Amino acid sequence: MKTLFPAARMLLILTFLTGMVYPVVVTLAAQVLFPLQANGSLIVRDNVVIGSSLIGQVVDDVRYFSGRPSAVNAMQADTPTLIASGASNLSMTNPLLLESYAERSSAFRTANVLPEPIIVPSEMIMASGSGLDPDISVMAARLQTERIAEARGIPLERIFTLIDRYTQQPQYGFLGEIRVNVLQLNLALDAMTD
Repeated sequence: MKTLFPAARMLLILTFLTGMVYPVVVTLAAQVLFPLQANGSLIVRDNVVIGSSLIGQVVDDVRYFSGRPSAVNAMQADTPTLIASGASNLSMTNPLLLESYAERSSAFRTANVLPEPIIVPSEMIMASGSGLDPDISVMAARLQTERIAEARGIPLERIFTLIDRYTQQPQYGFLGEIRVNVLQLNLALDAMTD
């Protein structure tokens, strides 16, 4: 009985601190310091939320840039609109993984009519570990330009200029890679041709 009341008091104090005070402080700090990210980095067009700059989308249309393949969407082929996160869990020595690499490489090469000497960027072959990656490399975007230019009837130079305009440098100059956000690039394409 001697330890019951101090333990109960400590439980209430810690519940209040970690269950109420801490979440409120973190939420307020996020809203003040990183409001866009804290609210999902939503992209709004005509007062309708069409996506997030932080989450990749599956696009299966020759008029648009393709993002990274998703292991989750490959496993859930019967429900292509599924938004989920996860990896395939196949080991590097698993023949199914190597087979999927070959299939993705061939599909990207065929879709973009790439001759054999051109190397397909790794992010277009290896599925996203989370299934949510929103960015691709500049090279992956540039390799898709001829397909998009032909499908939309736009000169290649305009698409290259668009890619350059939407190219993002590494965060703080050294974190991450030079990249292009696929959703923002596709929306800019639509704005260009509207």
